[in-house]
Amino acid sequence: MPDRTIKVVAITGASSGIGEATARRLAADGHRLFLGARRTDRLDRLVTEITAAGGTAAARRLDVTEAADVRDFVAAAEERYGRVDVMVNNAGVMPLSPLEALRTEEWDRMIDVNLRGVLHGISAALPVMRAQGGGHIVNIASVGAYEVSPTAAVYCATKFAVRAISEGLRQESAGDVRVTLVSPGVTESELADGIADPAARAAMRTYRAVALPASAIADAVAYAISQPPYVDVNEIVVRPAASAQ
Repeated sequence: MPDRTIKVVAITGASSGIGEATARRLAADGHRLFLGARRTDRLDRLVTEITAAGGTAAARRLDVTEAADVRDFVAAAEERYGRVDVMVNNAGVMPLSPLEALRTEEWDRMIDVNLRGVLHGISAALPVMRAQGGGHIVNIASVGAYEVSPTAAVYCATKFAVRAISEGLRQESAGDVRVTLVSPGVTESELADGIADPAARAAMRTYRAVALPASAIADAVAYAISQPPYVDVNEIVVRPAASAQ
């Protein structure tokens, strides 16, 4: 992959949390951004703030559960900037609950967003990167990709799967497309807002008593994509220093 100091970076789930923080950090580093999420009002505000600060950003509504929508998103980024150097598959949901609660619609939603969304991002970006001679795919997972906790079985299953997919892609793409898995510990975000199960919601409030700012994860992404082309940062796990979780 050519050593491009300024990169074109596409980010899913960019309207809040880690996605928004990553957009702000990478824009400050001079990268050109193409941002996607369902909440276009937030995207538009973020683009306005980035450009007002001297950065380069554009946005498009994106539903990562729709493969065609993700393909169109990546195609629009390539059309606007001429290439796509980095794809950050960040969009995710976390409606935790005990398995016995049988919240099957929530299970399906996590599988669709957390797992299929990443696969859709890979399938959209990989052909573009191969055609242009290289690229970098960054998948945002979780410490839940390494351990399982009560109420989080399905969530962790999706993140275990993202970890496996990332490693498989790394092995298949050696010397061509770089692959990084970033796994945050407890991080300030809106993920927990979608927990409908009362017991899981209460437990998560305790669990999240010590949390990283989203900017810490953005720094990890910035580090990974800033490395020279002969360095492939494969996995980064980021946890709060004051927490064992």
